Amino acid sequence: MARALALLAVTLALPASALAAPAIRAPQAPHNAHLAPDPNNNIHDDTWMSDAYKRAGPVAGRLATRLGAQPPSLCGSLTFDRKGRILSVCPSTVTPPVLRLIDARTLAVLAEYQMPAGLPTPPGTPEYQNYTGGGYFFLDRHDRVWSATKSNHLFVLAEARDGRSFRKLADYDLTAAVRGDERITSALPDFRGRIWFVTKRDGKVGILNTRTRRIRIVRTGEEIENSFAVGRRAIYVVSDKRMYRFSAGRGGRPHVDWKLPYRNSGIHKPGQADAGSGTTPTILPGGLVAITDNADPMHVVVYRTRVRLRPHQRRVVCQVPVFTRGASATENSLIGSGRSLIVENNYGYRDPFGPLAGSITTPGFARVDVNRRATGCRLVWTNKTEHAPSVVPKLSTKTQTVYAYTQDANPMGGQTWSWIGLSARTGRRLFKLPAGDGLLANNNYAGLAIGPNGDAYLGTVGGVRALRGR
Repeated sequence: MARALALLAVTLALPASALAAPAIRAPQAPHNAHLAPDPNNNIHDDTWMSDAYKRAGPVAGRLATRLGAQPPSLCGSLTFDRKGRILSVCPSTVTPPVLRLIDARTLAVLAEYQMPAGLPTPPGTPEYQNYTGGGYFFLDRHDRVWSATKSNHLFVLAEARDGRSFRKLADYDLTAAVRGDERITSALPDFRGRIWFVTKRDGKVGILNTRTRRIRIVRTGEEIENSFAVGRRAIYVVSDKRMYRFSAGRGGRPHVDWKLPYRNSGIHKPGQADAGSGTTPTILPGGLVAITDNADPMHVVVYRTRVRLRPHQRRVVCQVPVFTRGASATENSLIGSGRSLIVENNYGYRDPFGPLAGSITTPGFARVDVNRRATGCRLVWTNKTEHAPSVVPKLSTKTQTVYAYTQDANPMGGQTWSWIGLSARTGRRLFKLPAGDGLLANNNYAGLAIGPNGDAYLGTVGGVRALRGR
């Protein structure tokens, strides 16, 4: 009895991160037939924006890292065609975006297509936080790239049969709806094939009918600087002020099903693109959708998606504070799978080309779980040691590993960037492998991806890097 009590006392004294939580269930997003197979079709893996994989990524042991020979640029969103090759639209600060087809093994560029230079970056948007012109794009079921351009068009581009070039199949002109300093942030198909898009400056939500080329829009008058999540019957958008559910109304016009303001400190925190939520919404099973707010400290917020709530239900399931007051922010989508959400702290990230480049950010990852009845949430663990300035992290439910990319001060000056793996059950580090030093190794908001071959990939200023487990 005394031994049992002693063991209990030791267990209670352990930090929360040392106690293994249940494994996170595999992602359950329904496949959208207008997209390439999940999880290969967009930066967030599927229409629910889960950032989660059923397949395994690299595991601790014989890990190796490799840098491709691409010219300096930033291939922020990585997708994979049916042959396992990487497709990405890669902008840079000095040249227009370039669509690239990349060999997943050698990281050699197989084909390129020059995208339009288009319009200048809108006033008030730092170049390093300008995601338009391909920062978000999607791959359809025929391996065709659909990308908004910096000229406010939507291009559809196909690989040549020999994999050595691209050809443009369609060009949808959206300038009648997107004018002046507006830019298209993201475009995605719904489950009926209609193309939804959002703009940053005036917060327009639009629907393009690709057969008739008719465009219908609703203007929120708020800023939308992230992508959106797509459910079977609705899409979920977060602005710098509110969370929205939209559906297609009469005549294909976007209709607001519900909207709700979230807590906002009004602070444009370092690391964020504006004074608002930095997340693309993430859908969970059971009629839930989640974001982070812009409170101080920041919260993980979970909403019920139903248009009409049951008696005594509230729209907000929970608001769980994460990280610390004065040092909590994220500019990346939550990982969401099963009933679990994982959030990363980006507080303190600065312009990599500016005078504060290389500032070490505030550390932090956290896991929040929704309870079985979806009536509340709890903070499961917090990692307070890993500095992840801006990466879109990913989860493999097969290995129960969170894959991320971190920054540490180099004793010789500058920064060292590293691949890391965290246990999804405890938050503890499983491995860490240096990937490079200085500006060329910076990923600047690019999204990590796990390929069909089990390797991990990430766009950096110096080119695409790979983490191999063998």
